[in-house]
Amino acid sequence: MNRPLIITDCDEVLLHMVVPFRAWLDETHDVHFDMRGQEFTDALRHKSSGVLVERELIWTLLVEFFDTAMDRQLPITGALEALASLSEVADIEVLTNIGEAQHQGRIEQLRKLGVHHRVHWNQGGKGPPLAAIVADRKPSVAFFIDDLGFHHRSVAEHAPDVWRLHMIGEPEIAEKVPSGDFAHARIDDWASAEVWIRERIAEGRPQAA
Repeated sequence: MNRPLIITDCDEVLLHMVVPFRAWLDETHDVHFDMRGQEFTDALRHKSSGVLVERELIWTLLVEFFDTAMDRQLPITGALEALASLSEVADIEVLTNIGEAQHQGRIEQLRKLGVHHRVHWNQGGKGPPLAAIVADRKPSVAFFIDDLGFHHRSVAEHAPDVWRLHMIGEPEIAEKVPSGDFAHARIDDWASAEVWIRERIAEGRPQAA
């Protein structure tokens, strides 16, 4: 039987993103980022005018951040230690919503931190690519970890047997975001998350649809 498989997001699960992104926006573009939630469309404003940043420009800014400022991203507390520990009992892959042009940069970013697991890039819902990964690997049990409820809904639709863990590792937004309806659990710290994952692995069964 194949080993268990953990498929994890990167930003706000393994690495801080919105806090360094906020600082970078302020320093390089004179843009204020109001971190009251996870929707960027109404969170970015030009500091000089108070006007919302245009939707098209938001994506441009995100791409520029990932192209030039990934080194600002630091690990979520306990993430690297938990990955190292869990790798003893499960295979791990990273499924991150980032452009293909930034894929290699993300791989190198994680390698510098000692994370050498396979990294997949994606845009849109994560259900279809995750289902493809699971079909290829055929694990005894699979886990999906992500900070966005949208992706848990997508995975629930396309790979319902996968255990889904909602995690927001950034304290500045975690308390403001409710638990996703399509996740099996909400845990925002890696020490507790590792315990939860190991308990599911010990049960020796996949999550029922």
